[in-house]
Amino acid sequence: MNNAFPSGPFGGANPASALFDAMEQLRKSFDPRPSGGSRMARGDVRTAVLSLLAEKPMHGYQIINEIAERSGGSWKPSAGSVYPTLQLLADEGLITAEEQNGRKTYSLTDAGAAVAEEAAETPAPWEASGPRDHTRFAALPKAGVDLAAAAAQVGRTGSPEQVQQAIDVLDEARRRLYSILAQD
Repeated sequence: MNNAFPSGPFGGANPASALFDAMEQLRKSFDPRPSGGSRMARGDVRTAVLSLLAEKPMHGYQIINEIAERSGGSWKPSAGSVYPTLQLLADEGLITAEEQNGRKTYSLTDAGAAVAEEAAETPAPWEASGPRDHTRFAALPKAGVDLAAAAAQVGRTGSPEQVQQAIDVLDEARRRLYSILAQD
C-alpha cells in the first residue's frame, strides 16, 4: 500500500502505529489515579445491590445497568462481581430469587430489608464519586476519543495542507483547554 506520508505526519515511520499509540496514551490519561481511583471497594457491590433491591425487585442485568447509570458511567460492575454477590446474599438469607419472564428476579427478605436499612444511613457507593466525576469519567473521555478519531481520519486521508490545518486546530484546542484550567 502506498503511504502518502512516508515519514509519517506524526513523526514516525508508521503513522497508523503512531495514531494507535496516541489513542492508547489518551485513554490511559483518563484512567483514575491509584490513590483516588474509581474502583469500588470489596463491599461496595454488596451495599449497592442491597440498596437497589430495597427500592424494588430487579434481575442482575438491571442491577448492573442501574449502578452504571447512577454513577454516571464511572462504575459498572461486571457480571462476575454482581452474580456471585447475589448468590452470597441468597445464601445468607438476605434475598430471594423468583423466576419471572425467564429471568431470576431478586428481592429482599425481611432480614435483607433490615440490613439494607442499616446501610441506608451511609451514602450509596455510586454517590461517592459525585457529579464532577460523571463528566470526567464519561463525557470528557468520549469527546477526546472522538477528537482523536477525527484527527486520525485527517491524517489518513487528508492532503499535506489539510494535515497542517488539523495540527493548527489541535494546537489551538490544547491551548484553550489549558486556559480553562487557568481560570478561577
